Amino acid sequence: MGQSLVQNYLHIVFSTKYRQELIQPPVEQELHAYLGGVCNRLECQSIIVGGYTDHIHILCKLSKKIALMKLLEEVKSHSSKWIKTKGKAYENFYWQNGYGAFSVNPSQVDRVISYIANQHEHHRKKTFQNEYRAFLKKYKVEYDERYVWD
Repeated sequence: MGQSLVQNYLHIVFSTKYRQELIQPPVEQELHAYLGGVCNRLECQSIIVGGYTDHIHILCKLSKKIALMKLLEEVKSHSSKWIKTKGKAYENFYWQNGYGAFSVNPSQVDRVISYIANQHEHHRKKTFQNEYRAFLKKYKVEYDERYVWD
C-alpha cells in the first residue's frame, strides 16, 4: 500500500487547574477559536471547540503526523500563554496536567458536535467531574480518583 490514510476523530477533554471557573465571556469564544487554530496549525482539523467555565471539549481529526501527547502539549502551552495576555484576571491561568481523549466513531460525529455545542445547557444539570466520570465509565477507562483531579 503506497498511501498512509487515516481518519481518527478524537473528543478531547481537559479542565482549568483546580477547575477554576476562568473561561468566561468575552474571552470564552476567543479561546475556543484560538484552540481550534492551534489544532489546525498542527494539521489536526478542528471540527468544534466548546466547553464551560472550567473545562474544554475539542473534537478534531488527529493528524497522521503528530502524536496525541504532542498535540495536547502544544494546545495547552500555546493557549495558556495566549490567555495570560488577555488581562490581569488571567495572569495565574493554568490548565490541569492531564486530559481525556476518546475515539469517536464517524457515525457519531454529529452527535458529539451537538453535545459540545450545548455545553452551557448541559452543565446546568451536571458538574464537570460527573461528566468526566461518565466518559471514563462509557469508554471503560480504569482510573484512580485520587489522581484524576488537580
